[in-house]
Amino acid sequence: MPPSPKTHHADYAVIGCGVAGLRAAIELSETGSVLVLAKSDLSESATAYAQGGIAVSLSDEDEVGLHEQDTILAGDGLCRPEAVRTLVEEGPKYIQQLIEWGTEFDRAGTKLAFTREAAHSRSRILHAQGDSTGREISRALLARAHKLTRLHLRAHAFTTGLIVESGRVTGLRFLDENDGSLHEVRAGAILLATGGLGQIYRETTNPEMATGDGMAIAYEAGATLSDMEFVQFHPTALAVKGAPRFLLSEALRGEGGILRNINLERFMKRYAEAQELAPRDVVARAIVSEMHRTQSDYVYLDMTAKSAEFLKKRFPRIYATCLGHGLDLSTDLAPVCPAAHYMMGGVKTDLWGRTSLPGLYAAGETAATGVHGANRLASNSLLEGLVFGARTGQAMSQDAPPEKRSGIGLPGVPAPKPGEGAAGTKKATAKSAHSAGLTKLRELMWKHVGILRNGPELAAALAQLRKIEIPDGEKLCRAVQEERNLHALAELITRSALARNESRGSHYRSDFAFRDDEDFLKHSATERGKDIRFET
Repeated sequence: MPPSPKTHHADYAVIGCGVAGLRAAIELSETGSVLVLAKSDLSESATAYAQGGIAVSLSDEDEVGLHEQDTILAGDGLCRPEAVRTLVEEGPKYIQQLIEWGTEFDRAGTKLAFTREAAHSRSRILHAQGDSTGREISRALLARAHKLTRLHLRAHAFTTGLIVESGRVTGLRFLDENDGSLHEVRAGAILLATGGLGQIYRETTNPEMATGDGMAIAYEAGATLSDMEFVQFHPTALAVKGAPRFLLSEALRGEGGILRNINLERFMKRYAEAQELAPRDVVARAIVSEMHRTQSDYVYLDMTAKSAEFLKKRFPRIYATCLGHGLDLSTDLAPVCPAAHYMMGGVKTDLWGRTSLPGLYAAGETAATGVHGANRLASNSLLEGLVFGARTGQAMSQDAPPEKRSGIGLPGVPAPKPGEGAAGTKKATAKSAHSAGLTKLRELMWKHVGILRNGPELAAALAQLRKIEIPDGEKLCRAVQEERNLHALAELITRSALARNESRGSHYRSDFAFRDDEDFLKHSATERGKDIRFET
């Protein structure tokens, strides 16, 4: 028999240490003890990979109402208006707070510097160190978290499932990867902030840890998931053979980047009036169409109108990464192709992060707040994590006030330094090889449940997914659990895409090429063991 898990008690537990998880944890620490679990290093999260910036209506030429309009327009009819209003109205307050906490956004003299990205009607994107915005926000939030005595951070702790008692989520189970030990955490409220699920696709800009764990364990526990057919594909990921699909930020096109096919023709005018600055789904489909038309695996992003000096200053990380692959963006065309980037759907929540299960909350990319609708407006994701992370922390404090425990501390859960494990020891983070089943799953999803979809291919993909051998869940190992999570979510995305007989936002069906408001101006929703339904 496996050893009994060690039990910990906290007022609140947060799974994930990106912007949503950390912002909620900071809020929660004001009223009780908080345990934050990260499955990798504390500094490793999707937040840290976010380059482009964070959208907020703070410049003199902007208005909250315009940000609201742009977000709703990009969402293609499925944004929840009250969620968008909350995002844009509360965003400025939380950005100012981030600045007070030491976040250093780029400035033009003493004023904040704003740039523009696709589908924004104003320059409202704040950035840091050019193209390392997420990393800077993560740094500032972690620095603040480390100062709070009631906030405990534990790295390399992989959450394997939720504990549900009498219909309420009362705890979680996790595996300590430092020593293989099993643990249980009992808490008054639990937040899922584990990010996205890009690793479900063969081509993705997401980091390796993006395996949809929060969505999968919520689904397993019986929570409602919503809008899972809406996966956003970033149009421009670096397409160099053997290299990871490094994101080439939309801000490059915002600064004048041009898309050309392999014959060096500028092609976007054939697909959209806004050309390179059209919404992401339009640009991604245009690139795929052009790749098919020219029988190529990529198109080119042309930044050669800009000087090396400008590119090094504005996009230092991107410029250096491309240089490392033998490409000087000031003189060379960069080969790019679309890649899975962001999940608009997730665990369904209200405006305060509450899910359909009492005691369970979700925020950030893990949650389906309705902010993004069918297609996320560029640079709204960091803002959503910040605003709804704070709001969810407030709701958890209100719904589950701390119990009066004496000496509530969490012994054996120190805050490690970056790059260290829970006990302060160096933790190896070697990339694990994908199993044959997972490789097949990712290929299936990319080919048949990707940017261009149709009914017969979706049905065939679902049948093939169900034939893939799933590893035994009894084996408590992170790689096995992640594969099981990805398999459950792959089926759910495919079923949701098959049920939505229309094209809307990021979901494009060639057999139903038009938007159908009469039947599908609704959100998909389901629970484990139930059919997909549509509801307003």
